[in-house]
Amino acid sequence: MLEPRFSTPEVASGRSWLPLMVAVALVAAVVTTALVMSGRKPTTELAASTAGGDPYAASLPMSNVVMSESSNLAGGKVTYIDGQIENIGGRTVTGIIVQVLFRNSAHETAQNQTLPMTLIRTREPYIDTEPVSAAPLKPGARQDFRLIFDAVSPDWAGDTPEIRIMHVDSASM
Repeated sequence: MLEPRFSTPEVASGRSWLPLMVAVALVAAVVTTALVMSGRKPTTELAASTAGGDPYAASLPMSNVVMSESSNLAGGKVTYIDGQIENIGGRTVTGIIVQVLFRNSAHETAQNQTLPMTLIRTREPYIDTEPVSAAPLKPGARQDFRLIFDAVSPDWAGDTPEIRIMHVDSASM
């Protein structure tokens, strides 16, 4: 009876994949480090700014600003910015126009949208909003607001959008 012979298979000469895998791992490590070191803010808290707009904007500080998303019936996403606005000035505010800047990863403007601020009228059974003119903001008053975006640019980096009060309609007291 013959014993089986074992032979070593021939190794195909070709390219070594080890340098390519090391390079891919190195690039992934650099990208991960850059993202961690960039110090991105979470999208749940937004920056509110009164710079560059109406002079009365300094009398309308925004606080407790948060961002959320929901799906609509058409399968798209709706983005909400909610918060509180307070009138620390001496005029009754009847209208507020804001500018919201969504920036890309290079900190360039990916979306610039100007819209009227709406105040939250009721929360039950669902949140209902109304224009500021329907319930003017008197001096010393604080009110919840909501900004609604049917679409946000896919170029948006997810950083905190900047909110600027551009125009205020008010009456003297």
